[in-house]
Amino acid sequence: MYKGLLDLHNVLRWAILILLLVALIQAFGKSAGLRKSSLWLLICAHLTLIIGLYQWFTGNLGLKLIQNAGFSVVMKDSASRFWAVEHITGMLIAIVLITIARGKAKILNYNAAAWLYLIALIIILATVPWPFREGIGRPWFPGMK
Repeated sequence: MYKGLLDLHNVLRWAILILLLVALIQAFGKSAGLRKSSLWLLICAHLTLIIGLYQWFTGNLGLKLIQNAGFSVVMKDSASRFWAVEHITGMLIAIVLITIARGKAKILNYNAAAWLYLIALIIILATVPWPFREGIGRPWFPGMK
């Protein structure tokens, strides 16, 4: 089950990035379609959050890592720190921003939504375990090496 959820978490990353780009373009372009795309983005982001929290609390790279090794040991190792602290913190902040931006999009406050989406995108791009990131990289898609 953990592996399946990890793969779903990976696939949803792409859905979030695509929807975030669509929402950004619509917000900066002041398109009424922003309401619908922002809702889909919110749904994907919150689903990914639920899966990610499950993985953090039950998997070996989150809470268990901190409990077994100790917080100070985790913070000294860059890979452990990324999984136990940086990834979850960055993604939580990004999803909070996406949620606030959705509220702005509902009332068609395009400018505020656009800037919140842009900040969320930057945070997500910085905290995704891209394949080229040494020690923490994950494949582009599930099943790839």
